[in-house]
Amino acid sequence: MKYESDIAKMEVALEQAKLAYKNDEIPVGAALFNKNDELVVSDHNRRELDQDPTSHAEILVLKAASKIYKTWRLEGSTLVVTLEPDPMCAGAIVNARVKRLIYGAPNEKAGAAWTLYNIPQDKRLNHYTEITDGILRKESEELLTSFFENKR
Repeated sequence: MKYESDIAKMEVALEQAKLAYKNDEIPVGAALFNKNDELVVSDHNRRELDQDPTSHAEILVLKAASKIYKTWRLEGSTLVVTLEPDPMCAGAIVNARVKRLIYGAPNEKAGAAWTLYNIPQDKRLNHYTEITDGILRKESEELLTSFFENKR
């Protein structure tokens, strides 16, 4: 199945974020699409489930796609995530050679794809990633706000 629009791609990531919410994880979902706009893999945050600080949705998706393709080079791919990546995830995006990053909500506390830093487009690095932000931002923010309000 092809996911030709950014909104259609983000809807896949949002479904994953909802699964994270149900699992009492911070509701962030991610999905990776190949150069033909076909879904390769999707996942959500699993830090609590895995008891692993690196189990962010983006990292899990990049690792799974690398296993599927049997290469760490994910050139031509599009990574979609509901929340702007933090420095760890932004660095992994650059290292994986992801062509395009799409995200929903800005990450005011740790955003590394425009808000605080811009790692995927830092000209000093060896790879440049296109960025589109604000896709289904409201829906992404509402899920995160609801999660943290219920924690208080």
